[in-house]
Amino acid sequence: MRVAVQAASLALVGAVAASVPAAAQGADDFYRASHKGTFAPVKGGHVPRAVTYDERLVPKGARIKVVDEGATRISLRVAGVARGHHFGAHVHTKPCGAKPDDSGPHYQNVRDPHQPSTDPKYANPRNEVWLDFASGLLGHGESSAVQRWKFRTGQARSLVLHEHGTETGPGHAGQAGDRVACFSVPFGEPRR
Repeated sequence: MRVAVQAASLALVGAVAASVPAAAQGADDFYRASHKGTFAPVKGGHVPRAVTYDERLVPKGARIKVVDEGATRISLRVAGVARGHHFGAHVHTKPCGAKPDDSGPHYQNVRDPHQPSTDPKYANPRNEVWLDFASGLLGHGESSAVQRWKFRTGQARSLVLHEHGTETGPGHAGQAGDRVACFSVPFGEPRR
């Protein structure tokens, strides 16, 4: 019986590996890194890992959890944010800073040569990581995204919560209003 279970498990692992494009497979493809934080404002020049820029939408003490799984699945959970609000959420290229724009532009698998990127050819949920969510009556929300590519090492450094849901039309694609909070996360870098 144990041999049959092991054989079935190996077959399942083989099927999962076969479903990932060969170009995306590698030693670090099958990992899971979980990151948790509690939002706080910038104080005395100190930038917390989870920083709120708008305490009306993301109050001090609100919580965030981001799970980064290899080849590439990202999950987001928040608690304690404004109730009944639709947030935009995207992976950005730089860590959070004292100012909302310090986190740089959206991470793009294929980079738009014209920045800021508002061309739907580049600013779309297949080329970027969009994790928009609506918070419920208790201020909780969650979202996830799966991509067929991997992050370039060191080039995806934060998850930013935006003022409203993400737009998709030409000239506005990828825009979601002000950056209301940011969580520094080293995406695509499994913990060793």
